[in-house]
Amino acid sequence: MIVWGDGSPTREFLYVDEAAEGILLAAEQYNGSQPVNLGSGMEISIKDLAEMIARLTGFTGKLVWDTTKPNGQPRRSLDTSRAESYFGFRARMPFDEGLRRTIEW
Repeated sequence: MIVWGDGSPTREFLYVDEAAEGILLAAEQYNGSQPVNLGSGMEISIKDLAEMIARLTGFTGKLVWDTTKPNGQPRRSLDTSRAESYFGFRARMPFDEGLRRTIEW
């Protein structure tokens, strides 16, 4: 399987059930004008993510990193401190468990 870039950029993911919970909490408890980020606070490299998906799905092929293709933004991580302080939201789902559940779904 060909994967673009070298796998070094990082991304942050939030499990869907927790995203829904955060949105409901914000709708019920937050009436401010400041933007609020919902996130997990955990980053994973694209390389580690691709390898984890391959392992969890039983993929036995080879991941080929196409470094002639762009990596994209080097890092995407959110400051979620406002969500916790304004309406008590903090993600709790471990990344690997959320990914496993998503794959099973």
